Amino acid sequence: MFNRSRLTVARQRAGLTMKELASRAGIEPRTVTGYEAGEYLPSEDVARKLSRILGFPLAFFMSDDVDIPRAEGVSFRSMSKMTARQRDGAIAAGAIAFMLSDWLDNEFDLPVSDVPDMREDTPQSAAAGLRDFWGLGNRPIKNMVHLLELKGVRVFSLGEDGKEVDAFSVWRGQRPHVFLNSQKSAERSRFDAAHELGHLVLHKHAAPNGLEAEKQANEFAAAFLMPEAPLRAVGRVSGLPRVVELKRMAGVSVAAMTYRLHELGLASKWTYQQLFMELSRRGWRTDEPVPMRREQSQIWKKVLDDLRENGAGVERLSEILSVPESEIVKLLFGLVTVAVPSNPNASITPKRGSLRLVK
Repeated sequence: MFNRSRLTVARQRAGLTMKELASRAGIEPRTVTGYEAGEYLPSEDVARKLSRILGFPLAFFMSDDVDIPRAEGVSFRSMSKMTARQRDGAIAAGAIAFMLSDWLDNEFDLPVSDVPDMREDTPQSAAAGLRDFWGLGNRPIKNMVHLLELKGVRVFSLGEDGKEVDAFSVWRGQRPHVFLNSQKSAERSRFDAAHELGHLVLHKHAAPNGLEAEKQANEFAAAFLMPEAPLRAVGRVSGLPRVVELKRMAGVSVAAMTYRLHELGLASKWTYQQLFMELSRRGWRTDEPVPMRREQSQIWKKVLDDLRENGAGVERLSEILSVPESEIVKLLFGLVTVAVPSNPNASITPKRGSLRLVK
């Protein structure tokens, strides 16, 4: 039977309103509203037409309900920059990511969530407490994506055009999910990952939207990636070369390190202003000196390697989930190298494959 929730997901992924979809399909807008409300079903001919327009196979619309993230439960990195169309498209991408996440759970043994609820803590104490809980001490975090995956967080990319949708996170039951914009620098993407981790621990199952929540997540990210004790051991900083050295050690942007040093009183107000003037002059507010390599996913690399060993790949996964290959690639873009399978008819990985994540 034609599934209304899947029509909503496909329409939002195509970036169309109900009125626009109706116009392209040659039907009344009220008809599309009725389809998505479950009031009535499209004919076979109309269903095929909707499938062609939206770019999703007909089989996608004929399966069970899909779990769509609740808008009020999603923490977006920057709500002010997004249009409603972009927000709905990103949330619909989350629904497809949930399908991929369920497939992973069925096929592989992966870590359960080890992300604690720290709603009673301040951002700074939560950052220090989580480092202790995970046994990280004060040492630099080599790879945020690997760390999140090791602790049971599902990490996906946002393959959207433009940077308006910075990043977002959402809890689905006991499984946390983080979505990162793949068009940002590696350093800023790491900060986004820490920012979303802040939402996950500070605002678990609560409505995390609002300026105060964003401020808390930023404070958490700064304290988590740039712990206070090691920076205080360095002492006061006055020159840009030292700031660049520290930013490379912490894996953050030079602007973020400059702000953190001033926040901790390790750079005077005058020094802070002079440093930012120099950053602007050199173009380092957007481009990084000595940029990092983009972090990639351990889980998806191992999964795709496993698929390729069995002669399959993203194309075969697309067939199993009845989701366009392009949608899967967007969710993995920048997190892993995606290859086209050599044999689309090959069998999938045997159930309960064994994947091992390492620190």
